[in-house]
Amino acid sequence: MHFSKTIKSSSHCLPSPNGAYVATLFFPAVVNVRAVRGLEVVHVVKLAQDFSGPVLGFQWSPSSRLLLVAGVEQIQVCSALDSSFSATIRNPVAAGTKPTYVGFGASDAEICVISSFGLKFAVFNLTSSNKATEIASPKFSSSSTTVSNGFSFRSGSHHLALLTRTAGKDMISIHDFPARQLQRSWAPDTVDAQGLIWSPEGRWLVVWESPALGHKVIFYTADGHMFKTWLGPANPSPEDKDYSLGAGVKLVQFSADARRLAIGDCSKSIRMFNMASATEAWRLQHPNSLVPKDTLQVWQERIVVAQAGPSVHTFIRTSQPISPAPRPQDNSESLPGCANILFDPFSNLLATRLEDCPSTVWIWDAQLIELRAVLLFHGNVSSLSWHPSISETLLVRCEGEQYSGLVFVWDPLSEGPRSVDFAQQLPGAKTVGRWRALWLGLHEESPASLFLSDSQNYMLASLAELDETSLPWGEQENPRHAEGGAMREESPLELVPATDVGMEALGVGEDDDSELEDTFIHKR
Repeated sequence: MHFSKTIKSSSHCLPSPNGAYVATLFFPAVVNVRAVRGLEVVHVVKLAQDFSGPVLGFQWSPSSRLLLVAGVEQIQVCSALDSSFSATIRNPVAAGTKPTYVGFGASDAEICVISSFGLKFAVFNLTSSNKATEIASPKFSSSSTTVSNGFSFRSGSHHLALLTRTAGKDMISIHDFPARQLQRSWAPDTVDAQGLIWSPEGRWLVVWESPALGHKVIFYTADGHMFKTWLGPANPSPEDKDYSLGAGVKLVQFSADARRLAIGDCSKSIRMFNMASATEAWRLQHPNSLVPKDTLQVWQERIVVAQAGPSVHTFIRTSQPISPAPRPQDNSESLPGCANILFDPFSNLLATRLEDCPSTVWIWDAQLIELRAVLLFHGNVSSLSWHPSISETLLVRCEGEQYSGLVFVWDPLSEGPRSVDFAQQLPGAKTVGRWRALWLGLHEESPASLFLSDSQNYMLASLAELDETSLPWGEQENPRHAEGGAMREESPLELVPATDVGMEALGVGEDDDSELEDTFIHKR
């Protein structure tokens, strides 16, 4: 394992989606962009002089070409690697309020803003400086996690599906791309819908009801026709015989290949759907007791506390039956059942976590529908993430002071999770303030690499044993220079020149002639 040198950071520091750059916002007016290869500064972005905090959002565009910095009074979008493009959206919400969500939409040219109190969902199109689309009454606007459940972009066509609520009634609307004109809208058969999501291939639009109202998931075709409604397991097992009396659906997650859908409720079961016909086909039951065998690995964390030096976190493979540690008695108001459901990008494995056993990670074979591994930690697991391009490689982070700057990486061929201790490489051998650890999203042929940042420094780690020149940050010619030292021309972004986009010329989406494909057109 190799670590890079430490680089000065701030509380706003992110690697690009393609893993080639790292951007750091030094408030109030400068963003430094470094290339991962060589860790040299390749561009310095100077924000508008009147940009003021606090910073509500800092984000890379999906293509890794643009950066977004959001404040209360304005949002600035600029080119990450040169000065070819800059746009400012001023006063994106009503006076006296602030955005609760700011982010890129279905493309680099689209910015989505949700106002406080659910006043509006605004879509700014950076290709037209005098036009934006405003949709009233988005249902979710209180927290970033809930907000993301209220809208979804369809793969390929980029249609926007939005959940709104007016006069106590849920509504679903579908808007075209890029104009975001209204194409279809309807009232779903829900009392208090909690989210909607397009399937990865765009065939299905799935909506689910509040857990307080039982099990209800509605499957719509891409053009908005209701295909079927699922009201819970048809043949519940003995332990689930009273499911109709308890809380319902909490999580809905598609596999990347769109062949399976996992639905988690407030029990210890997960229902798996075959999306060829949108029917319930399998059930994953988290056992109360784990019995290790050849096809089930159970790894238990062991912490050795040293008198001098850091604690050592290792894992031993358990050969005896063992029960996962339950949640301690506390005042938490979280519902029981599933806390996380996460398919890997190749749809081979599924990682889950239960609210009742917060320090345990369950890993299932998503093809054979079997439990393959269980990881038992001493601390509560705070986040899970699969590597975006390397198959079956999981990153785990835990809560607690003893896990500061420490993450774990697991794959099926390893001898248990491997610990990666960034803290020992940082000044003072500890993290400062809030810290985050992410995969460095390099291409599949690159070694698995990690990014860690706290409020003062960031650094990289490569999990492979490589020579210095083969490391992702190994010394190499600046990627923005071509042969002979000349600057490499960036492909121009097909956007308007630097301009200000205001709220004075907002347009309200209306019906137009473009339509989604109609599932039942052959019946007319």
